[in-house]
Amino acid sequence: MAAPAFAEDLAFTLSNNSGVDLVEFYASPVGVANWEEDILGGAVLTSGASGEVTIADGRDVCDYDLRMVFADGDVLEETGNLCETGSYTIN
Repeated sequence: MAAPAFAEDLAFTLSNNSGVDLVEFYASPVGVANWEEDILGGAVLTSGASGEVTIADGRDVCDYDLRMVFADGDVLEETGNLCETGSYTIN
């Protein structure tokens, strides 16, 4: 059984299957009190689209708290291990 790879920059595929455009995406290591900056940086991940995301925070962690803000004002917060899957899908 292979162990997950640890890297200073964590890259994964983000897929938006929510039915609503994603306008903000934040990822902070579990246990960090504040959200990092908006990873999308003003870009929009439209419903049905996927894109490569890189968390360039220099940390060797896999478990992140995720905060997603949608065009309709809804906010979703979840926790995920981004090293295990190499991808994250918003449903």
